[in-house]
Amino acid sequence: MIPMHVIATIRSDFPTKFGIPRQSGLVEELKATVVFEPEYRNPDALRGLEDFSHLWLIWQFSQAVRETWSPTVRPPRLGGNTRMGVFATRSPFRPNPIGLSCVKLEEIKKDPVLGPVLVVSGADLMDGTPILDLKPYLPYADAHPEATGGFTGNVGGTTLRVECPPELLEAVPQDKRQALLGVLSRDPRPSYQHDPSRVYGMAFAGLEVGFTVDGDTLYVCRVEPKKAD
Repeated sequence: MIPMHVIATIRSDFPTKFGIPRQSGLVEELKATVVFEPEYRNPDALRGLEDFSHLWLIWQFSQAVRETWSPTVRPPRLGGNTRMGVFATRSPFRPNPIGLSCVKLEEIKKDPVLGPVLVVSGADLMDGTPILDLKPYLPYADAHPEATGGFTGNVGGTTLRVECPPELLEAVPQDKRQALLGVLSRDPRPSYQHDPSRVYGMAFAGLEVGFTVDGDTLYVCRVEPKKAD
């Protein structure tokens, strides 16, 4: 066994997995904070980090830890019926449930209680996700514009048109509105569900958001405070 330590956790607007963008960076308006564990709150550990614009977060799929694994998985992007090799996907169900996300570093805050806190944007992590490490993003080595995307094709650019009545949008805190609209435009549904009459519910920033999807348009039909579990 290789010893690993949780160095931090992330605080985001997603209390559950449903609705989280499928990859990091797709919704730039999403803000989250990285809060270090007490033993890693030494400011010296972050010296020089402020000069980098983006970071890699290495984290654990804490809600997908299993004792066994399968060599093939069913990617939602292929309708949930076609099997691909687990190492050809970013499925959370892996021999080691580790995720990798590239986020933008917006700010390093000095909290009197929590110590240095990182404010990041574009994160695709559920609230409370444990972070195992972070590393600076290096444009000269990490960017490959000529790279191919395999079976994912050009899905990264696919978006829905979002229609939200003004009175419902007003129920969302102003600083969260663009992030919510961005998340919805990325179609939170499983890719194999296409029932236009089905009402989906998504928890976001303390709210319960209900919506339907017909064709290439998403209609918001409900925004209300999330009920306590």
